[in-house]
Parts: sequence; C-alpha cells; structure tokens
Amino acid sequence: MFELRLMAPEDRVETVSDALDALDALSVSVEDADAQTDAEQALFGEPGMPPPKEGWQRSRVIALFADEALAKEAASVLALQDFFEGCAVLGVAPVPEQDWVRLTQSQFAPVEITPEFWIVPTWHEPPAQARQVIRLDPGLAFGTGTHPTTRMCLRWIARQGSFAGQRVLDYGCGSGILAIGAAKFGATDIDAVDIDEAAVSSTRLNAEANGVRLSAGLPEAAKGSYGTVLANILATPLKVLAPLLRSHVAPGGSLVLAGILERQADELKEAYAPYAALEVSDSEDGWILMTARC
Repeated sequence: MFELRLMAPEDRVETVSDALDALDALSVSVEDADAQTDAEQALFGEPGMPPPKEGWQRSRVIALFADEALAKEAASVLALQDFFEGCAVLGVAPVPEQDWVRLTQSQFAPVEITPEFWIVPTWHEPPAQARQVIRLDPGLAFGTGTHPTTRMCLRWIARQGSFAGQRVLDYGCGSGILAIGAAKFGATDIDAVDIDEAAVSSTRLNAEANGVRLSAGLPEAAKGSYGTVLANILATPLKVLAPLLRSHVAPGGSLVLAGILERQADELKEAYAPYAALEVSDSEDGWILMTARC
C-alpha cells in the first residue's frame, strides 16, 4: 500500500477529503501539521454535535491507496482542481511492512493508577509493586485506562478503600473498566450499562477475564438506588442525564462524573444544581473529575 500526503488549509480539508474518497482512497486521515510545536491546536468535539472545525489551520491529509499508480494519479487529478489552490502535495511513499499486532501491543504498556493499582494488558507481566491489577486489552469499547478520565475515576475508586456491601452502577460502561475496578475493591452487587451492545459484550468478557461478577446490560437494566453511581461519558450527555443519574444515587451515596473538560465545570454545576452540589475532585491534562455526596 502507498500513502499520499497532502497539506491543506482548514477551509479545504473537507473538500480534499471528499475528493480523495471519490478517487478510491482506502482511508483518509487528518492531522495537525503543527502537532508537538507551540502552534499545536486542540480540537474537542462531542457525540451528536458538529465538530468545532473540519481541520487545523495547517492540516496534513494522509490518504492510503492500494498501489503507487493510484496514489500518483490521485495527486495529479487533485493538482488540476480549482479547490486545490493553497494546498500542496507532500509526496507519495510506500507503507512499510509491519507486524501490526506487535506494533499495537507495544503502544499499550501497563498503566499506573496508584503505586499499587495497575491496568495491565495480557501480554505484560504486572509490575512488582502491583497489589491490585485489572487485566485489559484494547478492544471495541472505550476504556483501557490510558485516558485521563478513566484514570481519575479509577483513582477515586482506589481512594475509597472498600466497596464491600455497596451497590455500584457504572453508567456508560464501555469496556467495563470502572465496574471491574469497583469489584476489585470489594463491590459484589454491580450493574454496568451502556447503549452500545458491543460495549455490553465487551464488559461481560472483561469481567470474566478478571474473575469478577457483575451484571451488564442496556440502560434499562439499571434499577433502584446505588451507593455509588459512576458515569464517564461526556459533558453534553451528562447534562441531559442529570435527573436520571441522580435518581439512582442512594441517600448518602456518591455521584462520580467524568468526561468533562476544565472549561465545562460551571455548566455541569449549573445542570446538576437542582439535584446535587458537584465539586471538582481531580484534574489531569485539561480534564476534570466531578463528584457529589447525595
């Protein structure tokens, strides 16, 4: 396979990407050409909402083609188009042969939650200092422990010490990592729910792999009150779900919310004000963890 690399200004990214699709590109990806420099820009979007921008001020567009001739033909065709003004062809190059399984695995090392609590892929041995381990490989559902929101939730769980005798709800469970984390710290009555059936299946498989018991299902499976309700989603759905999530928290229980950017703290506090007094409990890399005692 061959890569065609292009440079495009922000207002041409979508048009160029659509043209590459029409020219039989196998895939098209867009990167910030200024990544890892002082000019790097962060773009955050949310499900169900239009992206804040189609690209960066200087976007690197990379298209994958089945052979060199197709990639060069696409470059030639694009160069003749009026919309390509201001863009540039950076080159065509073969994609190196890779052991993709080994390469993917190398990107997922053990993740420290606390000095004694680690997320460890199955192809790694746990660190010597690990006393509590979740075994988790990257899969179909969100949540491998590498994202700050997941790490903050798991740190919160670890800091509680014990969930023995407590019902726990993981709402929007993804891979089930938070539910499994609660089980590792003593919870035995756990519901993990998600709108995505692939996430429900992933949660069941991951729970089995970790030797813990939980009930995984669609959102309607969440019933009654829980001592702890965990929801690592994103700000917009968290605001919509405010009355529902609060209704599941038992008196004196904890509401734990993640997937929130630092700049979204006030709008989350306002959305939850009729139900609970949220506070920022942790922060990492521009993300925050918000909690309330109900």
